[in-house]
Amino acid sequence: MFKIIGIAIVALVAAVLISAAMQPDTFRIQRSASIQAPPERIFAVLNDFQQSPSWSPYEKKDPAMRRAFSGAPVGKGSVYEFDGNKDVGAGRIEIIESLPPTKVTLQLDMLKPFKARNVVEYTLEPRGDATEVTWAMHGPAPFLSKVMCLFVDMDKMVGTDFEVGLANLKAVTEGQATDPV
Repeated sequence: MFKIIGIAIVALVAAVLISAAMQPDTFRIQRSASIQAPPERIFAVLNDFQQSPSWSPYEKKDPAMRRAFSGAPVGKGSVYEFDGNKDVGAGRIEIIESLPPTKVTLQLDMLKPFKARNVVEYTLEPRGDATEVTWAMHGPAPFLSKVMCLFVDMDKMVGTDFEVGLANLKAVTEGQATDPV
């Protein structure tokens, strides 16, 4: 009986490991929203880490999070370091590309709950009186991450945060004065 249980456990573990090994070596999570504001107004918010508390879902998950800003005040070279609760983790974000008013690219280095290095991109496309804003994150998928993704839907978990953030960004930027910031 123990032999059969042992063989079943080994087979299950092997199936999980093989399945994880067959997953892609990279990941991409992306969400978009239409915002009734000019791209310049939205860009100004995304390009300035000091404005993150007004719209970022991660800021709201831990209002007591420790924050430090350094580098350029806005745009390329601007750095935001954070250390929060288990829902936020700890890490460092740097704006590595700032192309007004169409794109802001960030380097995200997570330290907790596990180390990861990913790229975050905000792209803005004018569509009539609105702007289509896309928030994407992509990077390598190490083996441990592949195993974890067999049991946790990371696209849904992180994508939901992106959806909340885009809704917050919409509320903040549509509510601003009509002149771009």
